[in-house]
Amino acid sequence: MHNTIISNKDIFHSNLLKNLIIKDIYEKNGWISFKRYMELALYEKNLGYYNNNSIKFGEHGDFTTAPEISSFFGITLTKLAIEIFEQTEPIIIEFGSGSGKLAKDILTAFSLFNIKLKKYIIIEISPKLRNRQKKMLINFTNVEWLNSCPKNFSGLIILNEVLDAMPVSLVRKGINYWYERGVTWINNKKKGKFVFKDRPCDLNFIKQITNAKFLPIGYLTEIHSVAIKFIKSLAKTLINNKKNQSKNNSVLILLIDYGFPSHEYYLDQRSQGTLMCHYKHNMHFDPFYLPGLQDITSHIDFTAIAKIATDNGLDLLNYTSQSGFLINSGICSILSQFMLKNNILQYLKKTNSVKKLISLGEMGELFKILVLGKYIKFPNKFLRYDRSHRL
Repeated sequence: MHNTIISNKDIFHSNLLKNLIIKDIYEKNGWISFKRYMELALYEKNLGYYNNNSIKFGEHGDFTTAPEISSFFGITLTKLAIEIFEQTEPIIIEFGSGSGKLAKDILTAFSLFNIKLKKYIIIEISPKLRNRQKKMLINFTNVEWLNSCPKNFSGLIILNEVLDAMPVSLVRKGINYWYERGVTWINNKKKGKFVFKDRPCDLNFIKQITNAKFLPIGYLTEIHSVAIKFIKSLAKTLINNKKNQSKNNSVLILLIDYGFPSHEYYLDQRSQGTLMCHYKHNMHFDPFYLPGLQDITSHIDFTAIAKIATDNGLDLLNYTSQSGFLINSGICSILSQFMLKNNILQYLKKTNSVKKLISLGEMGELFKILVLGKYIKFPNKFLRYDRSHRL
């Protein structure tokens, strides 16, 4: 990673953000929470990773998502959506559409299947990514960009790798206390640097950690307060005034991300947490490297997400691996149909990309799908490989 050639322009950009973070630290008496650092590094206007012009997705970016790997991901979701729309309105909301590739694949599939999709709504907080999405989707007339989820929405909601990009707090178990890990700035003779600094925290702060008292001294992990608050707010927005089951008020939510149920999340082998960074397709563990130019992310505690969702009125409908979900949704039959219409070389190329999505050694097991809903039934044929009992 550190052998990657970095342009002077990129260094200048990163230093602008670094100076802004240093200023924020000094204004807050020399210490900010890691959550605040991550928020600035990823989302600060014009400078944060998701709000600047750097290439993030695909071969020339920092990481690759499922839609970038294969259009069959979006086609498979389209097949599922068509069945779900028998119970709800034919409208899709996608949170955090990234490059817009998934939206394009789904919209194209609906057109190929000659089925009308009333509207595709994208909720995107990054102006830079929103502009990129508009260029990607310029040929589609039924796309709309909003700043938040409409109240009383009925339809399908997709969140693909959204929660993992939300800022997290870091906590460490000490001998007598739990500590929140924060960030400070120190100067030395050569140059200054960001360093971690811990402060004692209240036990209420770590209530997400289900087996906190059994974890060993020194255990470091994440608190997903932003993601939990987001799901709680989304549930309240969707549940508001939904009193009776009908096609006009039913909703299905697909949460697609990497993570674990809590009993796997807080294993001894993850004693340093799940926080990681991506820069030019290199994964590493230094969140202070080139702030604003690298992604910072953590795995999801799906038990905590499912609990806050059900506590606020949503129904848990399914939890499974990406492999199980895509196979249940017919990705293999879609691939077989492609084979009948194309030559063997094209088929083999598509097969290799689909393997990356469903292989247990690649994305198939690492990524999970949590299905939530209200006033909607998830068809039985999609429930094979269900792991809801493990949450």
